[in-house]
Formats: sequence, C-alpha cells, structure tokens
Amino acid sequence: MARTLQKRETSRQPVYPVPEPDLTPEEMIARAVALRPRLRAEQEEADERGHYSAAMHQAFLDAGFYRCLQPRLFGGYEFDVPTFYKTMLEVSRGHPSAGWCLALCASHPFIVASHWSETGQRELFGPDGFFAAPHRPPPLGTATPVEGGYIVDGVWDYCSGIPYSSHFIGGARALNGSNPPDAVNVCVPKRQVTILDDWGGDKTLGMRASGSNSVRVDHQFVPAHYVTPANGMWALPETMMDGTPGTRLHGNPMYLGRVMGPYHMSLVTPTLGAAQAALDEFEQIIKTRNTLFPPVIPRYQHVDFQRGFGQAMALTDAAEGILMSAGHKYMEYCRRWAKDGTPITLEDNIGLWAMIQHAGRLSGEAMDVVYALSSSAAAKKGQKIERYYRDVAMYRSHISAQYLNFAAPLARAHFGLEVGLFGL
Repeated sequence: MARTLQKRETSRQPVYPVPEPDLTPEEMIARAVALRPRLRAEQEEADERGHYSAAMHQAFLDAGFYRCLQPRLFGGYEFDVPTFYKTMLEVSRGHPSAGWCLALCASHPFIVASHWSETGQRELFGPDGFFAAPHRPPPLGTATPVEGGYIVDGVWDYCSGIPYSSHFIGGARALNGSNPPDAVNVCVPKRQVTILDDWGGDKTLGMRASGSNSVRVDHQFVPAHYVTPANGMWALPETMMDGTPGTRLHGNPMYLGRVMGPYHMSLVTPTLGAAQAALDEFEQIIKTRNTLFPPVIPRYQHVDFQRGFGQAMALTDAAEGILMSAGHKYMEYCRRWAKDGTPITLEDNIGLWAMIQHAGRLSGEAMDVVYALSSSAAAKKGQKIERYYRDVAMYRSHISAQYLNFAAPLARAHFGLEVGLFGL
C-alpha cells in the first residue's frame, strides 16, 4: 500500500529562511571545487590546530554546505544524499581531514530531521536555521529521567566535527528502570558540553584536522523532546512501517533516516578524497621529474609510471562510482517505500554499508599504488602525499571499515538468519 506523505502547502513559509532559495545542487558542488586550492594551502596549519580555521568555517557557511541535507522548512536546501556526498568529496579532495570534520557534523541535520519530533526540530534548528553536530552512537553516557526531561552524563570520544557544531548528539542508556536500559540518542547544545584537548598535531597518525575531540557532559539537563529512541534510525523494517516524524512533517521519504549507508558514506568520502588528492599530486610529480635510470625521460612518458597512474585512476573512478551509486540506491529505497510501502530491509541496509566499504577498500588500494611510485621524497613530513597516506590509514583502522567482518552478516541477513551485528 502506498504511503501518504504529508505535503507542505505551497503557501507555507519556512520557519527559518533559506539563505539562497534558488541555489542548485550543481552550484553547491561547484563551490566546493572552487575552495580546493585554499583548502590545500591551509592543510598544515589545520592539521596542527586539529580542525579547519574559523575563516574556512565561514566559507562553508557562506557556501551553504551545512544546510545541504537540512529540510527547507527549517532553513535548509533539502538536497539529496548524493548531492551532499559529492560536495563533501570535493571538499575532501582539497583536504581530506577537513572534509571528515565537515561531513561528520554537516550530515546530521538529516538525522534530526528524520527522527526528532516537530517540537524538537523547531528548537534544535533555531534560532536561525544553523545546526551542525557530531553523532557518537555507542551508549557511552547515561540519561536519567527527571521532570520534563533527562540529566545527561558521560564522555564520548571521536566526536568528529565538534569544533564548529551547534550541538552534540550522543548515544546513552536511559536509566528509567528498564532492564536492560533503553538505548537513546540525546541532543545536547554545545554550550552544555566540554570539548577535551585530545586531537590535532601529532596526537593521531592521520585525519588530524578532523576535529574528532572527545566531549564530556556533566550532569546537564536536556528537555524530553531533545531525546529520541536509538533503534528508530538503524536497520529494523518494523521501525519504519508508519514512517518517521520527518516523513510526516516534511513530506520527503529521504527522511526515513536509515543510517547504515549514509553514515559509512561520511567515512569513505574523505578517504576517497585523499586518494584523489594523492593522484593529483602524483600527476605533478611525474610531469616534473625524470626517471633515475636510462632512458632518462619525464616519468609520465615511462610505462612503469603510466601503468601506476592508470591503475590509480581506475581504482578511484570505481570507488566514486560505488559511492555515488550507493547514495542513489538509498534514495531509491526511500522512494520505493513512499510508493508502495516496501520497507528498507535489514539486507538492504547492511548491503549498502558493505557496498560502500569496498569503495573505501579501492581508495586504499589506489593510495598504495600512488605512494609506492612517488618515491621516498613524497614520504617526508609535510609532503602532501605523506599526509594523504596517513589519512587513509586512519580510515583503514576504523572498526566499521573492516569489510570482511560485514560479509557474513550480510549473507545471514539474505538467508533470514540472526545477523549478529549491532544486536540485530
């Protein structure tokens, strides 16, 4: 049975104004491309600082990047998932860890618009329509019920994007007497969190400008409408039978808010951006340096370097193809639900994640090819390829990048067996 989505009346004005009502996806992506030289020029200082500069943040604001997935009702552009990640890919090609920082806070208006109540959304997107927040899903904190809301406590690590965010979203255990405690997501205004000084410089191998600081919340009150059940955004089909607060409020099936695919796109996009940036740098190397052994010719004219360059091109092109295809597939799943009520199944969700993991794998393989052929000079501290190699290494060590660990759960989902992933 087709789903009836609430349609906004054409006369209904946004609660918060859309800065550029006629902005197109193509223009937003072009703005990201135009920022690439500036992002590359600021890489070293951003890495040392632990996040991009306040001036770059303003450039991102002016370009509209934070509002890409945000609903128009609350001052956003409500572009689709592929547009957002293509924009983030172009930013990441300028500076991968800056792209990680931006993507991991600018992607989450999509989650709030999907799963928080209208009351919550009206406040969280206020007072001017700017909302950005990292989301750390594991229940690393507690939410204790009190009159009107919850008292939140906890420390969450890897809160990528927190430096310029307006809020923080963290997983917590609701201490409401249930056994085990209910898993919830709490959205806490940034003024109520403490950002710990544990990111930037040489504190990590790579992704040094990703703003992935830990945050601490000490006995802070948040109203009940800032808290939502955690299970609604994951994979279970029964959590979407009647849609979400977002599908009902915004009339857009994108706001079913299934996160397995889009969340991993946020990690792979900067990784692919790093591989593409490394290929750009490699092209300059082989155009400007000669071979060391006869025949002494420009490296780009030698088959050994041609072979490596072509291989890296194909790998990055394939990775981008997978990434964008996954984004379009997510949108098609949402449209399918709106058309006839077909749910996004557990297999669909895990399949998107597993598919995107292979875009990350191919990006890493491209990085290996470029790094090996760029000579030891490119491995010196401060060289761009050295930075990109370290950034890709950070992705490869991420728990959700371990594609072999997702292969068997995907098969079990296909055969209707217990998945054994995230308690599903």
